[in-house]
Amino acid sequence: MNTNVDQTASQYERIGSEVGVHNLVRRFYQLMDELPEVSGIRALHGASLDGAQEKLFMFLSGWLGGPPLYLEKHGHPRLRMRHFPFPISESERDQWMLCMNRAMFETVADVALRDELSAALYKIADFMRNAE
Repeated sequence: MNTNVDQTASQYERIGSEVGVHNLVRRFYQLMDELPEVSGIRALHGASLDGAQEKLFMFLSGWLGGPPLYLEKHGHPRLRMRHFPFPISESERDQWMLCMNRAMFETVADVALRDELSAALYKIADFMRNAE
């Protein structure tokens, strides 16, 4: 266990603030483009991932305890409603999590934080499911 972790620091601070969130999100979408086993989730996105990358960065910024960028620009995230037009089954959930977990492994040094985020993001990803 890492005893040097500041227990008062937000997840946003622990991940490296703006730079850390940018690095995570950038690597997440690179993996979505690179890994053939995530073609299902990739197909749900447009040709360019730039807009999705910006929105995920803004969402994660606030969700992790940093600036509420998404809320300020787009209002309440209403994640399930915004994802409803896209068929998301266990397969897409698992593909999304594969990209996120690998991106976190590559960009987030704090193992405890990676574990915390993986568990929390899995719950969100699972909640997005709307297809068998």
